Amino acid sequence: MDVTKIADFIKEGAKTLNIYKWDFGASFSNDFSVQIDKGVAKQLKASQKQVLTLRVWNDNDLVGITTTSDLSESGLKKALFQANLASEYGNKNEKTDFSPLSKDPIKSLNTKKINPSGIKKLLTVLRIAETKLLKKHEAIKSIPYNGLSESFFKRVYANSDGACRSFENSQAALYLYARAEEKDKKPRSSGAVKIGYSLEDIDVDTCIKEAAEKTISHLNYSPIDTGKYKICLSPEAFLTLLNAFSSMFNARSILDGVSISSKDSIGEIVSNPSLNLYDDGLHEKNISSVPFDGEGTPTKKLCIINEGKLTNFIHSESTAKVFKTKPTGHAGLGSKVSVSPDWLVVEKSNNSSSLAENLNHKKYLEKYIYIEELNAIHAGVKASQGSFSLPFDGWLVDNGEKISIESATVAGDFKTLLKNIVNIESDQITTTSGISPHIWIKELSITGD
Repeated sequence: MDVTKIADFIKEGAKTLNIYKWDFGASFSNDFSVQIDKGVAKQLKASQKQVLTLRVWNDNDLVGITTTSDLSESGLKKALFQANLASEYGNKNEKTDFSPLSKDPIKSLNTKKINPSGIKKLLTVLRIAETKLLKKHEAIKSIPYNGLSESFFKRVYANSDGACRSFENSQAALYLYARAEEKDKKPRSSGAVKIGYSLEDIDVDTCIKEAAEKTISHLNYSPIDTGKYKICLSPEAFLTLLNAFSSMFNARSILDGVSISSKDSIGEIVSNPSLNLYDDGLHEKNISSVPFDGEGTPTKKLCIINEGKLTNFIHSESTAKVFKTKPTGHAGLGSKVSVSPDWLVVEKSNNSSSLAENLNHKKYLEKYIYIEELNAIHAGVKASQGSFSLPFDGWLVDNGEKISIESATVAGDFKTLLKNIVNIESDQITTTSGISPHIWIKELSITGD
């Protein structure tokens, strides 16, 4: 995918159709993935994908949009024609323009040229991993969900105002989800995920070890009484909640009236003052870093919550215009542009005198519930109201003894949860969706099944 060549094709086609303003974002990927079932190949897949999203402005400054996978000169001319037709039905209530930062310098990310390992190598590695995991404990009978993949991708953006940028990288991922069965007991499951830039970057043995330990730790389970409990959220669980309620700092959601924040919420105290939250898409541990968003705006580190105070929203070009600020590098591409966070980083602020430092998930001996993973996010979260009721995997911990919870849900209000943070542990843990320490909550309602 040659961004300059595509831009030249579109430029020439636009002249023919008397189109003077356009932009496009495109992606190209080669994907290889394998799944197995007790050593037998369940799915072997290799695919090549390319898609281009094209926007056109007409004489009335209305936007039309289309997508195409035909990147030939004739295919792009057809796309221009279709987008131009669609512009007659553009949104008259919201004017979209180029990002004012689309020609600003982007950060140069360190990438290395990696060749695909190939389906045969992926299959061999996954078979060995499955065999090792099955041998970790006699109760582990199968690995029903597993996969190993490599993806090589390129992202591009260009517009008629002279912006032109591209970026390419690779990513590999391994997931192992084990199922354990014991006589007269319910099956118990858990798993682990590892990602890297290539197959060589993935620590397969650590993934096997984590999946086994988590699954085995759920074998000794018991029901739990309904009530209110002190809670320790794993980094994964806390980041899951932050992403589920990201509409709180999403300018698009605020304008659409589906957020618990309003246009005037900047400066509002939304959490314990010990909490800092950043969106840092360029963090060195973010395997999926891309240095620009769908509108070509450079990606950057943005402080969202500083010492408990909401300090910034994430913006596209159109929302930034309404809020009289600059785009933040979080936009997609469309006639009505979506906005979403990149890579959330949670830190303990300097204002942490209110924290109970004795609360540590490795040392605390009194009763509490450790929530490892939250489930059914799409069904159990009401983002516009701030409420949640979610089934979870976790343990009741008392005097250092961990008993897996058979089945339960946790419920609460997200803003109340943030203000009821009683400790933020010091160790920051890198996950597949961001970085966070363990977070302690004063209490949440637990319903045992």
